[in-house]
Amino acid sequence: METPNISTHFNFTLPPNFGKRPTDLALSVILVIMLFIVMISLGCTMEVSKIKQHFWKPKGLAIALVAQYGIMPFTAFSLGKLFKLNNIEMLAILICGCSPGGNLSNIFSLAAKGDMNLSIVMTTCSTFFALGMMPLLLYIYSMGIYDGDLKDKVPYGGIVLSLVLVLIPCSIGIILNAKRPQYVRYVIKGGTIIALLLTGVISILSAINVGKSILLVMTPKLLATSSLMPFTGFLMGYILSVLFRLNEQCRRTVSMETGCQNVQLCSTILNVTFPPEVIGPLFFFPLLYMIFQLGEGLLFVAIFRCYQKIKPTKDKTKMIYTAATKEETIPTALGNGTMVK
Repeated sequence: METPNISTHFNFTLPPNFGKRPTDLALSVILVIMLFIVMISLGCTMEVSKIKQHFWKPKGLAIALVAQYGIMPFTAFSLGKLFKLNNIEMLAILICGCSPGGNLSNIFSLAAKGDMNLSIVMTTCSTFFALGMMPLLLYIYSMGIYDGDLKDKVPYGGIVLSLVLVLIPCSIGIILNAKRPQYVRYVIKGGTIIALLLTGVISILSAINVGKSILLVMTPKLLATSSLMPFTGFLMGYILSVLFRLNEQCRRTVSMETGCQNVQLCSTILNVTFPPEVIGPLFFFPLLYMIFQLGEGLLFVAIFRCYQKIKPTKDKTKMIYTAATKEETIPTALGNGTMVK
C-alpha cells in the first residue's frame, strides 16, 4: 500500500514502504559518510594560528554571524511567506537558510580573488556556532510557521546530534592540519574525488527511491525560492561588508560566504532526522539550492573578472599618469636649454 504524503497539499503518493527499504537505508548511510568526508576536508583547510589571529579581531567574527545567521534565515523565512509555501516546505528551506557556510564558498572566494584567511575564518565560525545558533533560529522562526508546541514538529534532538557529528570530523581535519600538514594535500584531494563519486551514487539512489515524486520540488514556487535565496545572500553579503567598510577583497569574500550554504549538512538533516512520510522528496530542495548557488556564484565571479579587465587598477593608472608627466617635462626642459642625454 502506498503511503500518502500528509505534509503537502499536492495529491501524490510515495512508493510502498518508503523510508524502510534497503535503498533508503543505503542513501542515509552514504549521505552521512559523504558529510563526514567533506567536513574532514573542510577542517584540513583551517589553520589554528589564522583562526586565533582573526578571533582577536572580532570584526570578521561579527560579520560571519550577522551574514550567516542574520541574512540567510530571514531570507528563507521571508521567501516562504512571500510564495505562501506550506509548513513542511517552509521548514525545509528554513533549515537550508540556517545551515552554516560550506567549502564551496572558499572555492568561490579564491576564484574571486578574495581574502582567503577571512573566508576560512567565516566558514569555521559559522560551522562551530551552528551547534547553538541553528536550533535557536529554527525555534524562533518555527513559531511563525507552526502553532503550539514545536517539539513534535521540529526534531531538535536529531538536528543537534547531526551538528555534533559534523564538528567531530571538522575538528579531526583541523588537528590533522596542525600535526600532520604533509598529509593534508592528499586528504583534500582524495576527499574531493570520493565526494564527487558519492554525489553520483546519491543522485542515482534518490531517483530510484523517490521516482516521479521528485517533480514535487520542481514546482515554480520552490524553483523561485531556491534561485532567489543564494542571489539575495550574495547581494546582501556584499552590502553588509560595505556597511562594515571592508576593502574590495573582503567584500567579495563576505558575499561568497553569505550566499553559499552547507547543502550536504542540510540534505543529511532532512533525510536522517525527519520521518520519510513527513519530509517526502523535499530533501531534494538542497540539491536545487546547490545548483542555483553554483550557477549564480560562477556568474558573480565572471562579472568580477570582466570588471577587473575593463577597469584599470590603481597601480596601472599611477604608472600611466607618471609616464605622461615625464613626457611633458622633456619638452619643457629642452625649451629651457637643458641638455638631455
